[in-house]
Amino acid sequence: MKTPFWTIAFLAALSVGFLVWGVYGLWREHFDPRRKALAKRLQASTAFGPAPLTEPSLKFRSRRLLSQWDWAERGLQRMPGVMAMDHFLLQTGLRLSLAQAVSVATLPVLLALALGSSLAWPFPLSVALAALGFLFWLAFLQHRRSHRMVLIDQALPDALELMARSMQAGHAFISAMQVAAKESPPPLSHELRSVFEEVNFGISTPQALQALAVRVASEAVRYFVVAVVIQSETGGNLAEILKNTARLIRERQKIAGVVRVLSAEGRISAVILALLPFVLAAFMSWVNPGFVSRLWTDPMGLQLVYVSLILMAFGIFWMWRLVQIRV
Repeated sequence: MKTPFWTIAFLAALSVGFLVWGVYGLWREHFDPRRKALAKRLQASTAFGPAPLTEPSLKFRSRRLLSQWDWAERGLQRMPGVMAMDHFLLQTGLRLSLAQAVSVATLPVLLALALGSSLAWPFPLSVALAALGFLFWLAFLQHRRSHRMVLIDQALPDALELMARSMQAGHAFISAMQVAAKESPPPLSHELRSVFEEVNFGISTPQALQALAVRVASEAVRYFVVAVVIQSETGGNLAEILKNTARLIRERQKIAGVVRVLSAEGRISAVILALLPFVLAAFMSWVNPGFVSRLWTDPMGLQLVYVSLILMAFGIFWMWRLVQIRV
């Protein structure tokens, strides 16, 4: 049974899109120089030792379980990069362990392989569909993480100003954070309440704030943490520092909104150029199937398709980088 061209084109388009999205997310998380510089500055400002930002050594905090089964816990702890994946899952806000997230990711892979086997698809196409299901789960986690970060960034300036006013009224920093946690919308309220509870439990304020920067993948939150940690070491008017930090975050959000509007034309052009070859190929296949069918029936045509998809992936990534203007 021949696989319809539009099925291959649709799966190829989604695979290329998710591949570009995943590569960009990995680069931004691990190789972005601005994120590295901010993490290094925060690490140097903490008063409890040289522990890296991604692995805070908080001896009073309960350790996150990677799995509910001991054998899976021991196996996951020996795997490289497990802590980075667990921190990524923690930043999504989902109440899932790493083992549960991996189990959920294997479900669409198994369904895709079963679907390809039942429809007698070629094995490479079944593998591509299985990889697409796995990338779809990763894209959902990345979207959940980004959406949570946006909600926290939007509510953070108001929370900082409320903390500054509470401190001017006579509250201490931690009690002012409790007031802000009560008045802020979730998920920011949950994170501030976690910091307040950790400090009451006995963890120092710099440690609790550093853990907040790990749980929330937000540059605005890291600016707030760096400002408070530096003030705790050098002194100064913390209420005024919080007001200035809130003002800085608001100005960055305004500039980012203006840049997003001005770059809207470029983003739309990038989407059109990325989808146009697949739409045109599907239209030509519908109008004249015999003319386009050589792309997947002839070996030379398949090689041209593979090379074209690789070049398109690089092109989509390059266009996406051009329209992503950092503020």
